[in-house]
Order: sequence, then structure tokens, then C-alpha cells
Amino acid sequence: MTTFHSTRSTTDSLTSKQAIRKGIADDGGLFVSDSLGDEHVDIASLAGKSYRQIAQDVLAKLLPDFTDEELADCIREAYGDQWSDPAITPLRPLGDDYILELFNGPTSAFKDVALQILPRFMARTTPAGGDEDEKIMILTATSGDTGKAALAGFADAPGTAITVFYPEGKVSQVQQLQMTTQTGDNVNVCAVKGNFDDAQSAVKRIFGDKELAAELAGTSHTVLSSANSINVGRLVPQVVYYFAAYAQLLERQVINVGDEVEFTVPTGNFGDILAGYYAKLLGLPVKHLVVASDRNNVLFDFLTSGTYNRQRPFYQTISPSMDILVSSNLERMLYYFSEKDTRLISMLMNDLSQWGAFEVPEPMLKSIRSLFGCGWADEDQVRESIRDCWERNRYVIDPHTACGYFVMQQMPRDPLTPRVLLSTASPYKFPRVVNESLGLDATGTDFECMDVLAEATGTTAPAALRGLETADVRFDDVVEIDAMEEYVRSAAEK
Repeated sequence: MTTFHSTRSTTDSLTSKQAIRKGIADDGGLFVSDSLGDEHVDIASLAGKSYRQIAQDVLAKLLPDFTDEELADCIREAYGDQWSDPAITPLRPLGDDYILELFNGPTSAFKDVALQILPRFMARTTPAGGDEDEKIMILTATSGDTGKAALAGFADAPGTAITVFYPEGKVSQVQQLQMTTQTGDNVNVCAVKGNFDDAQSAVKRIFGDKELAAELAGTSHTVLSSANSINVGRLVPQVVYYFAAYAQLLERQVINVGDEVEFTVPTGNFGDILAGYYAKLLGLPVKHLVVASDRNNVLFDFLTSGTYNRQRPFYQTISPSMDILVSSNLERMLYYFSEKDTRLISMLMNDLSQWGAFEVPEPMLKSIRSLFGCGWADEDQVRESIRDCWERNRYVIDPHTACGYFVMQQMPRDPLTPRVLLSTASPYKFPRVVNESLGLDATGTDFECMDVLAEATGTTAPAALRGLETADVRFDDVVEIDAMEEYVRSAAEK
């Protein structure tokens, strides 16, 4: 039986349902399974399968205590008409390379792939101790995209409520409106004074507050859980799209079964690329995973030096969803690369929280670097990449995807290994930056910018984004970091 325990200790032994419901381990670690990779997905059978069929194959290996029927129901509900492309994550040619479109979901960002299915997983987990009245309060900090995708997934989902915190003034106008206009009786949205790392650290502290947990359980039958990629139920659905990309390459006869593929992934919190590592452990022939960062290049420095140091200036960039200095999911990767040494991980994370830095042993860094490459792009390079990608390929990318595009162009190309760039979001979420990059008019509102972009490129703004202009703003709360706990308390009482 596959069980889950913390990256920092082996005391827990939870099923995947319990791990998803709980979100984060009591000691602050993330849930991992030691049997990951024992079983492989049959890659020879991938070609010709639909996204839903591939999801069924992959998720059955990762979440074995869900029945086939439960998984099929979750998959059907999550990947239906709310997607604008029946392929869910279509692969498009991009010059000699490929781009995997992950933004065809309801909120136009890659987070939809996981956050459309997470509430369905949650609905099929059972309360601890059989408390039938127990509600789950999803608590999430967002650097821009997770918040809206989580709100869209959990709005009015039975037995749940959701509270999202975002850094005031540090998300795009479109991202902010996506959150503050969210409908649903069970949703709460609040800006915080600080950056994403401040908000995320506070959320982790709230999860670790035993007294608050007891109080919420007593007064409102509420347990807290997470929709950030610290939740294993948020991470595993992302593994599916790596297999979906491979299936599409097989179908087009770009590769034969067993041929290796390289993936370049724009990432701040490391979840999106960690999913590629999980795919490799499940038997996908992944040659390299390339981490693309923006100016907050803490992952680049770690992968080149072996030292992770968050004591550094924080930059607010034009790729706000990647403006992160503490990449939570790195902890899971370190666990597997340390040969599952919980004591070492506990020590490293303790160093990070006490001193703001940690260093991994040299042999461990060497094996990490044999799989993970890295690069980063500054703001000028991001703008230049958006323009270059349009001029060469007639394809419009957003500023996060542009970090990946820039890094991929810098990497040496092996003509025998196809390269796939994972996209982050629709360019229409960042129309001003995209217009500036393409030399178009960017003086009006974000909505006027969308219209200019559509006119100039012959593309269409997603209806849900364009419609934000006339949507009613429901939430305008702003709190200090240390008032977040009180906000959660009052949200739970509603």
C-alpha cells in the first residue's frame, strides 16, 4: 500500500486521500511517497489516447487509494467543457521546438490543470474522526495565478470554503480583478502588505498553529488545507501533461517510443518542474528539465552553486507569478535526491528558516545537475523574447513563458532531442507588457490593451478575461501580514 509521510520525518503514514485533505505535514514538511517510481506508466500505449485517458493511467499510479471510478469522475468533471481546447493541453510547433499550451482552462493559466481537479479530489476525502459536519477551509497565498485558479475550482464546492491572500500592488490588473470579482458564497479574497514570500510564510505559520487548529475545529468544525503546490493533490495532476506532451510527439511521429525529450519550464515555486521529475520517475524518457527563472533567480544560483540563499534583494518584475525567493517544492526534489534522508532535509530546512540559506552536499548537487539545467532572463530579455517569438513564429507568449523561451534559445540544441517549452499563462493576462514588447499601443486600460493586441495579432482574448471590465468587485480588504490569522478566523466563522 502506498503511504505518504513528511519530507522531514517518517512518523506519518497517510493514504493519498488523507495527505490531500491535510495539505501540509505537522512538522512543516511536505508529503512524499517512498513508492514513487516503483510502478511505471506504459508509454508504448500513450499515442492516440485522450488527455482524460492519460490522466486516468497516471493518476492511478500516484493516488492508488482512489478507486478507478472515483478518478474517472474527478477527471470527467475537471477536464470538460470549461476548457477551450478538447486536447486540454495541446502541443504546438514553435519553430524547430514545441510549446505545450497549459492556459486553455477557465482562468487562462497553467494552474487550472491542477486546480480544476483538486476540489474534486477533496470532495472524495473523508473527515478525520468521522466528523460529518467538518468543513475544509482552503488557505492559499498567491503570486498571481494560483489564487484565481483555486477560487474558480473551489467556488461553491460542497463542504469547502476558500481564503486567498495576494500581495497588494504586486499582481497585474487583470490578475487582481480575476480574484476580487470572484462569485461564490464560500470565497474570501484579501490583499496583504508585503510580497508573496511574506504571505506564503505567514500561511505556513497559520497551518502550523496548533492552538488555532483546535479553536477552528471546536467553534466552526473547520480544518485548514492548502491549494498551493505544497499540497500533493495540487502537484500530481501536473505530472499528467508531461505524458500528454509525449503522447502528442509520438502521434506526430516526431519521436519513437523510448526516445528522450527535454522540457524547459518557467518556474518560481518549483512545482511545475517537479512534476516533470515525477513523470521521469514514472518512466517518461525525460532527458533534461531546464529551470527558467526571472530576475529573482534564486533557483539558478542554487543549481549553479549548491547554496540556496533567500537573503537577497526581492525584485518586482513583469513576470509577477515567478517573483518568489522561497521555492517550496524544492524540498520534495531534495528529499528524493538525498536518497530519502529525512534527517538531512530537516536540517537543511532548519538552516533555511534560521539563517536564510542552506548548502547541499557536493555529490547530491552533482546528481541534481545531471538532470536539471537552468537559466534566467532579465526584464529586457523577457520583452525581447516576446517580440522575437512573435516575429519568428507568429505566436504570442506571456512574460513568464518568455523567460522559458529566452532560456531555451540559450541552451545548446541536440538535433535528435525534441524540446518542449511549457507555457504559463495566456498573453491576455499581461496585455500591457505584451503590447509594450511588440511595439503596440499600451497606454490605455488593460482591456483597451487586450483589444489592441487582438487586432494586431489576429488572436482573441479569452471571454472570461475580457469580461472582467464590467464585473463587480466584491473584495477590497487589505491587511498587514500579522493580521492574516485574524482574517482566517473571521472567514471561518462566516
